[in-house]
Amino acid sequence: MSIESLVAQYGLAALFAGAALEGEAAVIAGGLLAHQGLLSLPGAAAAAAAGSFLADQGWFAFGRHFRDQRWVVKLRGTAAFARAQEQLEKHPRSFIFVFRFLYGLRTVSPIAVGTTNISQRQFFAINLIAAIIWAIVFTGVGYLFGDAVEEFVGRLRHDTRLWWIVGGVVAAGLIVAAIHWWRGRRR
Repeated sequence: MSIESLVAQYGLAALFAGAALEGEAAVIAGGLLAHQGLLSLPGAAAAAAAGSFLADQGWFAFGRHFRDQRWVVKLRGTAAFARAQEQLEKHPRSFIFVFRFLYGLRTVSPIAVGTTNISQRQFFAINLIAAIIWAIVFTGVGYLFGDAVEEFVGRLRHDTRLWWIVGGVVAAGLIVAAIHWWRGRRR
């Protein structure tokens, strides 16, 4: 079975899961696959929107139903939760709309919203609109920059200096993520 047939068979399901669990990188990859003709662009955007929307609805419900449980109480003590709560108090509707675009607040934000008195109906409506826009933006980025990525990957095959650059960027990203994780565990 070729990679193309695997992507064609499981691509939208994988994109759905990636949007629910990871976020932007998976959705941009979905746009790149649409650019290569392996997925349809509307299908990729729809799968990404659905994955993001349903994950955030689940996290909202979790925050709503378990707000007094140990795990959520512990989460309330984190800096990310405090930032989400602060922005939510200042601009509740706007924050619900933009939290998925804010680094470090994607998962904690719908839980924080769930612990407030914002209605399920209001969260549902804003979350639905935001998920659709978010999916269109990030699949669009992948689709629009598909030529540049293909050119870069083509050069990468022949230029070892680019491998060192890519390796350095990946290593730096992993180091930053490890430091962030370690600092979060110390709190």
